[in-house]
Amino acid sequence: MSDTARLVVVCGLPGAGKTTVAEAAAERLGATLVRTDAVRKELVAEPTYSSRESQRTYDEVFRRAATRLAAEDSVVLDGTFRRAARRDRARTVAVDAGVPFTLLRVTCDEATAKARIRAREDDESDADAAVYDLLCEEFEPVDDPIVVDNSGDLDATLARVREIL
Repeated sequence: MSDTARLVVVCGLPGAGKTTVAEAAAERLGATLVRTDAVRKELVAEPTYSSRESQRTYDEVFRRAATRLAAEDSVVLDGTFRRAARRDRARTVAVDAGVPFTLLRVTCDEATAKARIRAREDDESDADAAVYDLLCEEFEPVDDPIVVDNSGDLDATLARVREIL
């Protein structure tokens, strides 16, 4: 068991600013950042976002996290994690590795999120406003998250990440 390694999961809807928060968390902790969007595109040339494809993506994300944690490195996972079962599995990965687990739920108002989605360029995420609406309906309740409200300016968000970690 490492005295310094930990697993941080950054979850939330598209456009909320998960990657911004995850990158700041990874930098703050000197952690490995694993993005579900990037892993999916490594595994599948033309993603369809089917349940099977998502399961394969998350399986690989958890495998990578477990490998890094076993090497006593901290890991930050960046993804929607809209299903409680996936958040629970991440917690289990941390427990199995004997490291602390932190769940960050990134939020922001809908108008800001959709404006960010429309403004994306050269981003690994394929989510658009329709995906936002679908995931908003499907997002299962999060038990006991630490909330990072990313509706305001970047400095406030980064200060919140520093405060938490």
